[in-house]
Amino acid sequence: MAEPERFDPLAIVAAFERQGASYVLVGALARILQGADELTRGVDLTPSLREKNLERVEAALEHLEAEGADRKKSTLAERIERGEEVIAYRTRAGELKLVPTPAGTEGYDDLRRRARREYLGKGVRAQVASINDLARMLAAREREEDLQRLLAMRRLHELERTLGRSLDLGL
Repeated sequence: MAEPERFDPLAIVAAFERQGASYVLVGALARILQGADELTRGVDLTPSLREKNLERVEAALEHLEAEGADRKKSTLAERIERGEEVIAYRTRAGELKLVPTPAGTEGYDDLRRRARREYLGKGVRAQVASINDLARMLAAREREEDLQRLLAMRRLHELERTLGRSLDLGL
């Protein structure tokens, strides 16, 4: 029986944090951290595309022993320049996808405005996309298989809004 592939999202995020890379966590893991009932085996990040930050991202990838899922030897900057929408890697801690400009967004600067820094455990914190932005990304993809996820994000948004009002009233 084959050994299951390792998945350690904390190790992936910690590598980016150690390098001081600017990013926003997006995708299934971000939805889970916002309260969605999903499973995932990967981490999706939207990095800042500034040159210095891409150097930090490359350092984090090196630390994670990342290997391009497509086995291309191009640098991250070259892949972004070519317009790759999703840049997939296999790392010693599991699957990692860099998404320079997620569907329905204008990328890192757009997402970071509403992102919140969340504690993930073991001293690791991450910038996590907002519920609204996660819903916006799902809606923009216009995929039938995302409909239930989109509805769940909208329910979470409504719950957050309702609870937020209750907390403001001291209830």
